[in-house]
Amino acid sequence: MNDDTQPPAWERQVLERLLRDTLIEQRRARRWRIFFRLLSVVLILLVLGLLGTDVGVPQVTSRHTALVQLNGIIAPGTEADADLVIESLRAAYDNSHVAGVVLRIDSPGGSPVQAGRINDEIRRLRKLHPNVPLYAVIDDICASGGYYVAVAADRIYADKASVVGSIGVLMNGFGFVGAMDKLGIERRLLTAGAHKGFLDPFSPQNPDDVAHARELLASIHGQFIDVVKQGRGERLKDDPRLFSGLVWTGAQGVELGLVDALGDADTVAREVFKADKVVDYTVRPAYFEKLIRSAGSEATAAALDTLSNTLRWR
Repeated sequence: MNDDTQPPAWERQVLERLLRDTLIEQRRARRWRIFFRLLSVVLILLVLGLLGTDVGVPQVTSRHTALVQLNGIIAPGTEADADLVIESLRAAYDNSHVAGVVLRIDSPGGSPVQAGRINDEIRRLRKLHPNVPLYAVIDDICASGGYYVAVAADRIYADKASVVGSIGVLMNGFGFVGAMDKLGIERRLLTAGAHKGFLDPFSPQNPDDVAHARELLASIHGQFIDVVKQGRGERLKDDPRLFSGLVWTGAQGVELGLVDALGDADTVAREVFKADKVVDYTVRPAYFEKLIRSAGSEATAAALDTLSNTLRWR
């Protein structure tokens, strides 16, 4: 007895063939999409001059000013990562045709450890190359860790409206104990070690923890003050506000000895170093690679992994 609910055999065969052809076409389309994405990546790399080349600072063989830029928060993984800034400075000093180095800073600060590493490296390079001056030039802001870096330079220049200073250290957070009490929330914190819950925002403040935190801040602040005094020496005015964490304009910074003179990078290159030609030695993170990776194609990411050992953006 025939089942009237089932389609005839020939119809099933047609439907199966259509379904199979559709799947084949989808797979073929997916392969082509991957191919064209890879091709797009290769073409972009070719346009940028990155494929099959050793990406780096051009080997300039004439007298010039080397520019190294320090922008943003000084922290690992940023444009102002100490490793990148140090690599940039070393590349600048490696060229014997460099008349002087301009470290252009636009930073509100960041990690004292990272800033300290850059400061140490600047002083080391200056000692190794005493005939190649390094001048810090402040753009919009050079505060806290940014200024920690700047004081390692031979001289500091700024715009009259630049913001400079903030020689201090802070540790901040929030306390939620009162809000938790009102909401009837119980904090359950288990620790091994009397102070392992140091400054926990969900627990009442421990006077011993607060005292210890203040000692930490005072110690780091003292290191900051010593570095500034070492770098600026007698140029600093005797003003008790200098190390209070306040900031000043570039013009006020000149009066206080925080800044040597007003000027920008071009002014220093043209009028101080007498080398109008400026070459940027700044090593930058590979944002392009990160962008492509985040686009989501596994095939593209694999291709970039293959190229990663030979590509480095500056």
